[in-house]
Amino acid sequence: MAADNTRSNTPPKELLEKLFTTAFRIRTFESGGIKLYRQGLVRGYFHPSLGQEGIASGACAAIEDRDYIGSTHRGHGHCIARGAEIDGMVAELLQKRTGYCKGYGGSMHIADITKNNLGANGIVGAGTPLGVGAALANQVRGSDAVTITFTTDGATNNGTFLESLNLAAIWNLNFILIIENNQYAVSTTLEEATRDTDLYKRGEAIGVESHQIDGNDPLLVYETVLDAVKKCRSGLGPVLIEAKTYRHSGHHVNDPGKYMPEERLKYYMDRDPVDRARDNLIKLGKMSAEEVAKLEEEIQQEFDAAVEKAKAAGEISVEEFQDFVSAY
Repeated sequence: MAADNTRSNTPPKELLEKLFTTAFRIRTFESGGIKLYRQGLVRGYFHPSLGQEGIASGACAAIEDRDYIGSTHRGHGHCIARGAEIDGMVAELLQKRTGYCKGYGGSMHIADITKNNLGANGIVGAGTPLGVGAALANQVRGSDAVTITFTTDGATNNGTFLESLNLAAIWNLNFILIIENNQYAVSTTLEEATRDTDLYKRGEAIGVESHQIDGNDPLLVYETVLDAVKKCRSGLGPVLIEAKTYRHSGHHVNDPGKYMPEERLKYYMDRDPVDRARDNLIKLGKMSAEEVAKLEEEIQQEFDAAVEKAKAAGEISVEEFQDFVSAY
């Protein structure tokens, strides 16, 4: 069902500031990462989450330190929203030894177990069963920790989607599955991939509480996920949330996205999640435009410093790599 957009109370300024700074930090990282890729400093693919920042920032603001997240191939935003250090993120992007995975993982495999971030995943749909496994482990341990897995509209057509969600349902797990519906599986439209494009109904079909919301509204995402977290901790999980959004460009940095209709792209660009988070901070949080600009400048400086630090860091040697591989 669609979420109720009405709000009885003005959100606290601290929350609005967190939603904006997280979304802007993701936007800065992705925009800067594209430039680094163009300079030949990033090897492998780079899948930016430009336009989808509202989902990661809203969802991760609604959970606590003891909770877990699982990610996708488009996972930079999730990692940052979960508290990943920009230094380690940039270093991993540049395959440096100071990166989260010592440069072994690169863009699609950043993880941070210290933050209960189970990591990004290069296999479409693979994060869902991993998230259900983490939720089951917490249940066995007697913990009320909640696990959020971010997945994609393309992954909903994988067998792991329904199989995993059904297990979470029959075991009553503290599990929240968020579909980041950007309406494309690479270049295949959602309409070409499924007859019923309301993906949240797939959860309803197996008795899972399911919602469809505007994923470009960070505050709405936060409120919806916060409610889902409360229900899970009360033994009423799992919960499925379909967050509708749209990429600002193609599937990856070398995809021009010519298949994306200009009018639809404009519709979502006019509802940009970073702009909406900024507007909320100014209008509802009563922060001045000058104060917001200062926050933006600080975040940009943070990223620029991380780039210089990463450039100066060394890479893993061939011998270290061979030792690492042989150890596992």
